[in-house]
Amino acid sequence: MSDTAKKGILVVSFGTSHEDTRAVTIDAIEKEIGAAFTDCKIYRAWTSKMILARIEKRDHIHYDNVAEAMERMKKDGITDVIIQPTHVMNGVENDLMKKDVLAYADHFQSVKFGAPLLTTEKDNEYVVKAVADEFPVIKDKETALVLMGHGTEHYANAVYAALDYRFKDMGYENVIVGTVEGYPEIDQVMKQLGKCGVKKVVIAPFMIVAGDHAKNDMAGEEEDSWKNIISKAGYEVQTVLKGLGEYESIRKLFVEHAREAV
Repeated sequence: MSDTAKKGILVVSFGTSHEDTRAVTIDAIEKEIGAAFTDCKIYRAWTSKMILARIEKRDHIHYDNVAEAMERMKKDGITDVIIQPTHVMNGVENDLMKKDVLAYADHFQSVKFGAPLLTTEKDNEYVVKAVADEFPVIKDKETALVLMGHGTEHYANAVYAALDYRFKDMGYENVIVGTVEGYPEIDQVMKQLGKCGVKKVVIAPFMIVAGDHAKNDMAGEEEDSWKNIISKAGYEVQTVLKGLGEYESIRKLFVEHAREAV
């Protein structure tokens, strides 16, 4: 890298229209990456077209998509780029993001990618410990922790079942991982709860932000929310609206992934 190099880090997130959770998750991750890389300019891009359009219409605020952010870095004279996604897995959003970035690769001296949250077996183990530290209640064998992931049609969805297995393998028999839009679903979660022999259930999102899915599908008042389905089955339910981005340990892992990209 030459002396005239200008380094930039593009933090890519799915995005959220909920300001309360954005401040303590996406903003917090970007801030910690900025603090760890003081010689880099930090840029933001979001991948959800729907969320970007909603914020522009509602708040008259424009956030860049990936292509716009790459264009912005090019105009700013950035020469060396690190892309750090805040995605949970190497799924659809991550694939599309890479494609958009690589279309601009010729304009920079170097483009490097940091890994999403769950990429290696080491990451899985680290995240299991991070969740266990966050929820000491799982030491009580009469309480189960149910984690609601997003889920995807992409083959990377297998990471959720693998993580569920990893919790149990590491001694957390009463932690259950399910998804809203993939497998395992709420039906599999209910089957596992039946085998656990617990009386209480804590439900928390396994998503970077506690947005629509967490507030509605997980903790909402609708009949088919996970809170109500589990309550109706006779369990005492507590919901925790805290995205993974709020865990200090998870933010540290994203910083570590950006370092590994360097």
